[in-house]
Amino acid sequence: MAFSIKDRATASAVRELAALKGKSLTDTVREAVEAELAREKARTPLAERLEELSRRYRTFPETGRDADKAFFDELSGGV
Repeated sequence: MAFSIKDRATASAVRELAALKGKSLTDTVREAVEAELAREKARTPLAERLEELSRRYRTFPETGRDADKAFFDELSGGV
């Protein structure tokens, strides 16, 4: 089960983090990987995040107006 990090920057970062936390390299790598796994698993996919916005947008009535420059100028008060 040995694991070797051959990238100097990565090895240095792991050693620095381990020293700051006062932990072994193994514990430091395990905690970092477990934390990242938890973040990834908890992350809501973009499609799901946009679904509520899309559902809300579909409830708006059609106005028949063109969304052209004049329309947006009017919305912004001609600014």
